[in-house]
Amino acid sequence: MDRIEVNQSDTNMILTVTPDPVLDKIYFIDEWLSSSVMHAHKTILSVGGKGLDSSVALSHLHQESIALCFLAGETGKQLSSLVNQYGIQSKPTWVDGETRCATIIAEQKHQRHTHLFSGGISVSDKHLEQFTQQFHQELENTEWIITGGIFPASLPQDFFVMLIQLAHQAGVKVLIDSHSQYIKPTLSEKPDVLKMNWKEFEWTFDAHSNSIEELILQAEQVYRQSPMESLVITCGAQGILAFTPAGIFHAIPPTLQVVNAAGAGDAASAALVWRLNQGEAWSEALRWAGAVSAAVVLTEGTADLHYRDVQDLLPEITLNEIPRKK
Repeated sequence: MDRIEVNQSDTNMILTVTPDPVLDKIYFIDEWLSSSVMHAHKTILSVGGKGLDSSVALSHLHQESIALCFLAGETGKQLSSLVNQYGIQSKPTWVDGETRCATIIAEQKHQRHTHLFSGGISVSDKHLEQFTQQFHQELENTEWIITGGIFPASLPQDFFVMLIQLAHQAGVKVLIDSHSQYIKPTLSEKPDVLKMNWKEFEWTFDAHSNSIEELILQAEQVYRQSPMESLVITCGAQGILAFTPAGIFHAIPPTLQVVNAAGAGDAASAALVWRLNQGEAWSEALRWAGAVSAAVVLTEGTADLHYRDVQDLLPEITLNEIPRKK
């Protein structure tokens, strides 16, 4: 992999935080056939974990980010080496255990992928103190933070709450992409962007919808009743929904032949923050998020994309504004 040159600037910095990173080992096969011998026609290693994947996407968009994370063991060393190849400023806190590894089976026939995880890290009080000191230092030149995912049981349950509180005290905005017990405690802190996928929305808010229309109705009700600034829901091939102070929007991508969808949602987070950080309106930022997310599914690596694909896809993103429910 060639090192990617990014825009080096100390202003409008984006900081990503990944509490439980993953090394993705992706096996491309035609179809999973149980109890049989299968041959992977290609295998690649990729960066995994929501914050790090957003940093990967930003690097392809020629935007600098600083990536904080917890790493451990030999898998952590492999992952750190991969991250460095993107030109990302990675500042890991090294902890005990072994960084998680995800074996991903990408079935080309069905355009689906399956994850099998192994490993796990352990974060001590000393490790957490080291991380928090680093986090404080980076806040000085940071405008936005992207964080989310899950975190190990060794971290306090209010870990995301702590990040949002410290960020808001410093005047820094936060996009958090998570679900269920990891994200519910953060609602009282009013994150600037609360993001999740369709299934995660249902898990988190005990909802069920059979159509995008039902999802819009349910999500708008949650948005009106919960203390959040903006709610973003990624819906795969059906696009991205955004419930914001500026309005409710639905960005719809064209029909594409999916190679690997892993990291598409994390790339959408990266694009949203990138464009909002540049002062663009929500409608335009969401259009970019749709194009960037769509570009990811055309590549084999997690959160990888080609900027030329983003430019080609941007005019093909349909953006609809949805009337608010009265």
